[in-house]
Amino acid sequence: MSSARNPIVIVSLLLAVLSSGWAIYATRHAGSPAGGMGAPGGASSAGGAARTAGQARPGSPGMSGGPAGGGPPGASMPISVVSREVSLQPVARELRALGTARANEAVEITAKTSNIVAAIRFSDGGRVAKGAVLVELDSAQARADLAAAQAALTESNSQYQRAMELLPTQSLSKSQFDQIVATRAANAARVDAAKARLEDTVIRAPFGGRVGLRRVSVGSLISPGTVITTLDDTSVIKVDFAIPENNLTALRVGLPVTAGSTAYQGRTFKGRVTSLDSRIDATSRAVLVRAEIPNGDGALKPGMFLNVELLRDQRNGIVIPEESLVPEQNRQYVYVVVNGNAQKREVRTGLRRPGSVEIVEGLAQGERIVVEGTVKLREGGPVRDLATKT
Repeated sequence: MSSARNPIVIVSLLLAVLSSGWAIYATRHAGSPAGGMGAPGGASSAGGAARTAGQARPGSPGMSGGPAGGGPPGASMPISVVSREVSLQPVARELRALGTARANEAVEITAKTSNIVAAIRFSDGGRVAKGAVLVELDSAQARADLAAAQAALTESNSQYQRAMELLPTQSLSKSQFDQIVATRAANAARVDAAKARLEDTVIRAPFGGRVGLRRVSVGSLISPGTVITTLDDTSVIKVDFAIPENNLTALRVGLPVTAGSTAYQGRTFKGRVTSLDSRIDATSRAVLVRAEIPNGDGALKPGMFLNVELLRDQRNGIVIPEESLVPEQNRQYVYVVVNGNAQKREVRTGLRRPGSVEIVEGLAQGERIVVEGTVKLREGGPVRDLATKT
């Protein structure tokens, strides 16, 4: 019984293998052209032919994605862009440094002699004119000394007049006359000294400016060197800053300077270089530069920290927005709008600033370049310039 079943099992296995092979072959060659090896009865070949006949060829009028309305191949819609006309703008190389503001003139008001403050004639932080009285000291002793010196001078003048009358008669010797003249001159000098001491009791402003806070009170005993107040002329601010020695050849008197302060965000102060130090610091290898900035409104104060930009090699050049550049490897390109089409052009850049760049070669004044929409542009493609639309 078992020996009769063996041929049946072998035949069944062979039929299964043949069926699997045929199924794989039919799957891989589904839709083959008629006339090739097909399925039995031509069913699969007929079905494949039907599918092939029902499919549209790529690019046929019935295939989606072709030009609308059956338009010519290669036609494209204009790309919307924003352009800007190329123009000349001031360009300059910049040297940046940190500077300190100083008053045009600055002094500490002190007394020459020890004395008592009798009166204060200024207000804290007020403006004073040149020669204005700031402080009066006790002048009683100085006035008494002046009166005594003037009395002695008056007596000497009387003796001198009598001597001049007696000299022709030789009633007075030459030596006596010389002694009278010397005494008269000494008394005159004492009068001048007394007047100077009296003048020292009145402290005046050596120049016009703004005084600081007063540091003494009426009745205070002050001595030479005691600071009464400060006086600054801030109509012009001097800015001192250091520049590395490798830029020494670019420095000269008259170069424009722009300064900024954190106290005035967005505001700049313009001035010019007025002097260069005669020496280079051996430690920092930098030269000290001084610039002057007009300060009519008094915004800048002595001692302020300033960011200084020194402008050199000033000229007019073509400057475009930085977003207009299309970098490709080591080259820079821009798209120029010519007769409604985008023309890709290589350019050579120069100085850069935040948001802008100088073009030294490749563009001419008056041309229009694309500043927005460069990503979708292609060489020679049509553009719709929104900047020229109304």
